[in-house]
Amino acid sequence: MLDFSGILLFFTPSYLVSLMIFTATFALFSLGLNLQWGFTGLINFGHIAFMTVGAYTTVLLSMKGVPLLLAVLIGAGLSALLGLLIGLSTLRLREDYLAIVTIGVSEVIRLIALNEEWLTQGSRGVYSYPLPLEALTRPTFISKLGMIGIWTVIFGLAGWQLWHWTWRRLDRLGQKDTRNGKQPGRIGKLTLGISTALLGLILYWAGAVSLYNYSYKAGLMLVLVSVLALVYWRLEALVRSPWGRVLKAIREDEDVAKALGKNVFWYKLQALMLGGAIAGIAGAFYAWQLNFINPDGFIPLITFQAWTIVVLGGAGNNAGTLLGAAIFWAYNSVTRFLLPAIAPALHAIIPAIPSQLDEGRAGAFRIMVIGLLLIGLMMARPQGILGKKEELSLGR
Repeated sequence: MLDFSGILLFFTPSYLVSLMIFTATFALFSLGLNLQWGFTGLINFGHIAFMTVGAYTTVLLSMKGVPLLLAVLIGAGLSALLGLLIGLSTLRLREDYLAIVTIGVSEVIRLIALNEEWLTQGSRGVYSYPLPLEALTRPTFISKLGMIGIWTVIFGLAGWQLWHWTWRRLDRLGQKDTRNGKQPGRIGKLTLGISTALLGLILYWAGAVSLYNYSYKAGLMLVLVSVLALVYWRLEALVRSPWGRVLKAIREDEDVAKALGKNVFWYKLQALMLGGAIAGIAGAFYAWQLNFINPDGFIPLITFQAWTIVVLGGAGNNAGTLLGAAIFWAYNSVTRFLLPAIAPALHAIIPAIPSQLDEGRAGAFRIMVIGLLLIGLMMARPQGILGKKEELSLGR
């Protein structure tokens, strides 16, 4: 008999809050990579280096008494400086040199954090550092209502934008079907609208309940989602501006951009630095979520998780990056509870699959499945879920 009791934990407010924190952190981290690769065509396989610098700078400065906001800004600035140093040494060379150098730099940064114990405490890690809203242990009823109000505004604006975007896109699909002699998919519109509304209501409910029954994680969730919304809003404005159009021109053919009088090297440098600064801010939230950091938490795998998110959602599309982060972490979380429950049934169908999956085997199986899903997605839709096929730049 299948046992699905464990998956009920997935729908508790506390778990959904933790899931939203991880999703928002990696969405913020991946937005920086999407700016560098999706919009500019810079292949960065060492994006974790910027997160490492941002995380360690924030926590070490805050432990010295520097205010958290200033510590985060300094961490983002040092991450941008790292992007400047990488860019000055590689951006005038072929793009594959950038990919090689960024991998090497990420490992150098991690090894520095591992060996310079006087600064980072090495493999023992850093803990007991100040956290945002940590002192707010017993908020008043008015402050709770204020936080829930902010949460409501964020979700209201996001839902409004998503609703209008979805219907505009489906209307275009419906017009295309009409030109081809088909009827627009009204049932598909209704299904997608209802599914999106239900998911939004579940997440809004979990956040509102957690903010009313206040905990540190709930406060961190509110701050993180607010920062993510702000960064997304400003990035959307930037990529739609003349500056963003130059980045897309460089991605498509930088020789044309040069012929038009654009300083291609300087634009690439700006994109690398800004993307690194965003990753540095994500590093601060990553450290605050874990309450403990050491070099083992900044392995290259995290970079490729961000690549998975960007490719899944669609390169060159900020909304696609948010969607990719949501799908990636929803898959990771659901299968963590679902696989042990369905392992006996899978064993009955495929004897090679063990009837009992320990954590290690389950993790490997989940990675294998997401790899197969990505292969299928790349075969069916190589541009990602929301990406545009004509904007693919990797491998040109």
